[in-house]
Amino acid sequence: MTQPMTLTLAKRAPRLSIGIGLLALLILLALPFLALLPTNNPLAISTYTLTLVGKILCYAIVAVALDLVWGYAGLLSLGHSLFFALGGYAMGMYLMRQAAGNGLPAFMSFLSWDHLPWFWQGTQYFAWTLCLIVLVPGVLALVFGWLAFRSKIKGVYFSIMTQALTYAGMLLFFRNETGFGGNNGFTGFTTLLGFPVTATSTRIGLFVATVLLLVASLGIGFALARSKFGRVLTAVRDAENRLMFCGYDPRGFKLFVWTLSAMLCGLAGALYVPLVGIINPSEMSPTNSIEAAIWVALGGRGTLIGPLLGAGIVNGAKSWFTVAFPEYWLFFLGLMFILVTLFLPRGVIGLLRRRKHD
Repeated sequence: MTQPMTLTLAKRAPRLSIGIGLLALLILLALPFLALLPTNNPLAISTYTLTLVGKILCYAIVAVALDLVWGYAGLLSLGHSLFFALGGYAMGMYLMRQAAGNGLPAFMSFLSWDHLPWFWQGTQYFAWTLCLIVLVPGVLALVFGWLAFRSKIKGVYFSIMTQALTYAGMLLFFRNETGFGGNNGFTGFTTLLGFPVTATSTRIGLFVATVLLLVASLGIGFALARSKFGRVLTAVRDAENRLMFCGYDPRGFKLFVWTLSAMLCGLAGALYVPLVGIINPSEMSPTNSIEAAIWVALGGRGTLIGPLLGAGIVNGAKSWFTVAFPEYWLFFLGLMFILVTLFLPRGVIGLLRRRKHD
């Protein structure tokens, strides 16, 4: 009697995740319509609220991308903020060129530059910018991953190397001579594809694009997780040596999911920048990568839906705490992580599933 019941509960678990995801999607798709309502309507939400939710959704994409490499392949990355920021900087270059017109970006004029660096060429074209958004983090991840996996670096050593890579990138972008605005980064954006960045219609368009990217990320994640590829990734996480004895080379599997995860982060960063109106090297801070790991752990790694919930809970709490009690936010974040580690080893999604089964 116990075995059939266990099988039934196991079948219900994916249905619960899908149900939660569909409910969240319906709510998100309704938000842009609420932003169009008159301000005196009780259901109306402000453009600020829509932008805030869009920002959190960008973080949710990062959490899903990190879950692909940590939750399924067992690779704890502490450097995903670098890929996120690189995509953001690529979009920022395009927005700065749009704001400058035929001249140089404002920070270059301030630094007395008389020409664009070679890597800025073509950034006035949105199509080329999209290529940079995907290719720059993707190629960096491909090269780094190939070297790391070829050297059989894994575990805590892999985490330390990704954190060092992120820190090195942050220091590089802080320098004025690199051509990325130094510690001030990029700001002062005016138009995106000819539309005012601050207009409500543009905000709605960015929000919808973010929702679609999140859905696509989840779709790709679930497709990979439920395929033979996903089973091999799980084997890499749980018993890599045994997998190698079975004739599989785990390096190609890890390299593919690692590169894919980086590209998803780059796309999330590209949507994040016009939403918040600024990008600077602080987005590459290793602290941001650690926070992303907390989102995944809180939500429940290896579930894809869980990290999405974790990103929403943590960043929603952060938005409130940094206004009401800014000095206590880091203490609350640390306490949250400790409590989840002790009492919710499978995260929030694990708790929801357990209650559903009960």
